[in-house]
Amino acid sequence: MFTDFLLQVFKNNSDKNAIAWKDKVYTYEWLINQMDFWRENIKKHDIQKGSVIALEADFSPNSLALLLVLIDHSCVLVPLTKSVEAQKPEFISIGQGEFSIAFDEEDNATINKLSHRADHEFYNKLREKEHPGLVLFSSGSTGKCKAAVHDFVDLLGKFKTPRHSLTTITFLLYDHIGGINTLLYVLSNAGFVVTVQDRKPDNVLGAIAKYKAELLPTTPTFINLILLSEAYKRHDLSSLKTMTYGTEPMPESTLTKIHEVLPQVRMLQTYGLSEVGILRSKSKSSSSLWVKVGGGEFQTRVVDRILQIKAESAMLGYLNAPSPFTEDGWFNTGDLVEVDGEYIKILGRQSEMIIVGGEKVYPAEVESVVNEMSNVTDATVYGESNPITGNIVCVRVGLVQPEDPKKFKAELKRFCREKLPNYKVPIKIKIQDSQLHNERFKKIRTFEDK
Repeated sequence: MFTDFLLQVFKNNSDKNAIAWKDKVYTYEWLINQMDFWRENIKKHDIQKGSVIALEADFSPNSLALLLVLIDHSCVLVPLTKSVEAQKPEFISIGQGEFSIAFDEEDNATINKLSHRADHEFYNKLREKEHPGLVLFSSGSTGKCKAAVHDFVDLLGKFKTPRHSLTTITFLLYDHIGGINTLLYVLSNAGFVVTVQDRKPDNVLGAIAKYKAELLPTTPTFINLILLSEAYKRHDLSSLKTMTYGTEPMPESTLTKIHEVLPQVRMLQTYGLSEVGILRSKSKSSSSLWVKVGGGEFQTRVVDRILQIKAESAMLGYLNAPSPFTEDGWFNTGDLVEVDGEYIKILGRQSEMIIVGGEKVYPAEVESVVNEMSNVTDATVYGESNPITGNIVCVRVGLVQPEDPKKFKAELKRFCREKLPNYKVPIKIKIQDSQLHNERFKKIRTFEDK
């Protein structure tokens, strides 16, 4: 079975805590027994090997046990969470889901057979090898969601090497490559999976304090929310050793602030994509945006300042888009980087870069400056076309306290002019009442009234 190495870990640590969910703790022995339950249950529902399963769940004990059993049963998994509730029918259709298994708030499952026929060529390739698969949808914050198909066997390979056993918060979602990576890392090292149902700063930091969590994988946007809420002052975070961040560029001002308020916590930048998996990484320091990525099964190169990756765990391709790989097998990430020896600094997506009169503007750099203003909760920078300069820099901001819009906009421009060249100073400023991030705690960079 594909999870034999995990089962051996579970058996060797049967009395250890495996999962905390809704104030209840489940051991590895419980997980082993629940996997036995699901092996019998999928037989009763006539779920054949190679079936495509839409798994509608967040991290929970029952869904984790089922996930592992479906991997062993060579099924193709399409995990879906509440963050994509409105898109679920579309995603299930694109994924050609043959069964839907949905978990409710009490961790009970409902199994339904669907009408789709899963006949995509990638599915046929997986069935020929009798391998399980995984379908992940991009967040779609800047465009159409793409469905990446993975061979799950390739993703499992790197977890066979023993590493640190850590009590870890599962902040990143079930249908996110970072969430899957975190789960497999923790389970393969007999760690303790601490789930959170409500991803607000106080709830997440409260879980760290309660269960003495050592690792929090998260996003720059959520780190900014921690700072704004000052939740770090209300909870005992002495157990927290490492906070990892990825999915989007980190504003330098945010990294500086979190390092100041939590100096005992190592800040580690991670890098990964739905298409290739999560690379091993090493930050130059907790306060540095320079990071070393790759090694092992991952090769990296920079072509025209854009990072490219070749990986053994790379996806087979997209279900609903052309192949993004070069002829020699490299994936173009679209991420612009600076290079300093073995280290890179991620500047942002090439598609998000703003060209103003021939000059390049990276949104994260401007956001970092705007976030330094005392009354700003968050800022999202984007470009709009302009007949004279080609584009102008625009920004949407959230405020701690209401201000006179005219005075605030004048102050923001003055503040930015002191720290940025004129072409990087926002021309159009909008005060936003609604949140500037999506359910995955990643910045939204497209707006309907842009």
